[in-house]
Amino acid sequence: MDIKEFITASLIESAEVKHKIENECQNEIELAITTLTNAFRNGKKLLLCGNGGSAADAQHIAAEFMIRLAHDIERPAIPAIALTTDSSNLTAGGNDIGYENVFARNVEGLGADGDILIAISTSGNSGNVVKAVNMAHKKGMKVIGFLGGTGGKLKPLVDIPIVIPSSNVQRIQEGHITVAHILCETVEVLLYGNK
Repeated sequence: MDIKEFITASLIESAEVKHKIENECQNEIELAITTLTNAFRNGKKLLLCGNGGSAADAQHIAAEFMIRLAHDIERPAIPAIALTTDSSNLTAGGNDIGYENVFARNVEGLGADGDILIAISTSGNSGNVVKAVNMAHKKGMKVIGFLGGTGGKLKPLVDIPIVIPSSNVQRIQEGHITVAHILCETVEVLLYGNK
């Protein structure tokens, strides 16, 4: 294996996926920005969930909203909670009500009408994320799906499916973070950029 060629091929593939996102996901990204901005203007909050690398992404995205992304904009916190961070909650839930129910339980307890859930699943088929989405709808929440491939089971269940056009999990995860940064940066500018 030629390591330099491997690196170049990975970078080219990543760039190609980003161009596909530009061409295929623009409308959904714009709708997600509008939905989030309106929710935050109305005092609502954002919940996020996902498994594995998507759990880490949920935490990353929540931190960008809560703390800040752009360092040239002074702003208050934007309320965002990753449902993937409380080990006592997750292990008690896994033990007592089943791991497939842990995110739905947290959406039930923390979600409210008008709040937003970002549901992250590279396959679109994560059972506990599906249950969280169903609970979010029961609570009157809007759901943005960060998905990949075909969108899986979650694509028809979410309000705004952002489906990264790739079947490579690495590229899907990179796409999710790229889209998340676009969402956060644009929401910051729309809410606080002129202050």
